[in-house]
Amino acid sequence: MREFTHMEATTIEEASKNARKGNAMVIAGGTDLLGTLKDEILPVYPSVIIDLKTIKDLDKIEEEKDQIIIGALAKLADVADSQVARTNCQALAEACGKVASPTIRNMATLGGNICQMHRCWYFRTPDDRFHCGRKGGNTCPAYNGDNRYHSIFGQQNGCVAASSHDTAPALIALGAVIVTSSRAVLAEEFFAANGFRSCVLEDGEIVTHIRVPKSKKSVFEKFALRKSIDFPIVNCAAAYGADGTVRVAMGGVFPAPLRIKAAEAAVAGGITESTAKKAGDDAVADCTPLSGTAYKVEIARTMVKRTLLRLEGER
Repeated sequence: MREFTHMEATTIEEASKNARKGNAMVIAGGTDLLGTLKDEILPVYPSVIIDLKTIKDLDKIEEEKDQIIIGALAKLADVADSQVARTNCQALAEACGKVASPTIRNMATLGGNICQMHRCWYFRTPDDRFHCGRKGGNTCPAYNGDNRYHSIFGQQNGCVAASSHDTAPALIALGAVIVTSSRAVLAEEFFAANGFRSCVLEDGEIVTHIRVPKSKKSVFEKFALRKSIDFPIVNCAAAYGADGTVRVAMGGVFPAPLRIKAAEAAVAGGITESTAKKAGDDAVADCTPLSGTAYKVEIARTMVKRTLLRLEGER
């Protein structure tokens, strides 16, 4: 790992100001960033790392009228164990509880999870050996390469990697809002292939907290090869909104997690075995899998059906 200057920020304003000055990155739990720095996967190495853990009160989980306010530095384990979260936004608590391993969940933060870079192995190859389009190159090595864990809905901004955030589908299904140092963004608009980032954050912009509307019932399901320390092949969340309608979101199927409106329409009249099956079918109707991802279509179909039936069964 190369040398860098470590700065302990005391306010969001201070952190944001210094992050805008030049070649700087921010660190929270560090479970993703430190590996990124060690492997030197980015074309430009940061000269300054700004620590957000020294900013007070960014780890709170609070109930406020019809929503839950979760600080960006709240540990995934704390969200998973929070009675406030489990009662009012169960899908998010479940998603946090299924990220990686207990050790990582006790270090990693919710803000870090939603801001983490994608897991494409070409992008993540040490020493930037595959200088792909997300890093300023002209090609996507995965498109004609080994893409078995990649998109089934085509490309976004030239990238076919799959989103790897477990918490993202839950936040989208719950209708959450991501609040940054400069704006508020709906969760379903927050995630995108944006250079080396997998979200819409700009230089110097820092997530401060997440506003999650209360839901009477929400659930999260994840399909991965292993139960621990593994990223999703497909994950899915479903939630009842305040108006009684159902929202559905999937991850692992596109460079950004997707809200699946076709599945929502299929269960608009109620969730039954037949409507949940139709929701799964409709969810993958427009799939355009890559050479290695056709198998994921059936997994995605099943995950939507399974998630909806569980949502109704536990209602």
